[in-house]
Order: sequence, then structure tokens, then C-alpha cells
Amino acid sequence: MSLTPMASSATPTPATKIVKCPTCGGPSVYAASNRFRPFCSERCRSIDLGAWASEEFRVPEDEPDPQAQTPDDQSS
Repeated sequence: MSLTPMASSATPTPATKIVKCPTCGGPSVYAASNRFRPFCSERCRSIDLGAWASEEFRVPEDEPDPQAQTPDDQSS
């Protein structure tokens, strides 16, 4: 049995959350130390930004119901 003091790396630290990178699916550290979070790298972040800029991603728009009338459309 050794009587040496515990190494500093053995002290409890908060758990590091690992998430899936939205671009490549690889592991990504979700912490303030990762300036690209939730992405794993600058490359993945840039790919995602480029996809939005080129309109590959779009927020879906609900088609208006042609049968529905708004109060402004009603004629008296």
C-alpha cells in the first residue's frame, strides 16, 4: 500500500458533458472551454453556417388555409 498523496488529477471535477456534433455526429465537449459548441470544431461550425447562408436549411412555413377567413377578409 502506497502512502503517497493523491495526484491533483484524482480530485473530483464536474462531469464534462459530451454531445453529438450536429454536423459530423462526432463527440463534442459541451462546455465553455469549447468555443465552437455545440460543434466539435471550427470546420463543422462553418459548414453549418454555410448551409444556413445558402438556404439549405429553412424554417417550415404553414400554408394558409384558403377556406379560412380572417376578420379583415369578411365583407358586409
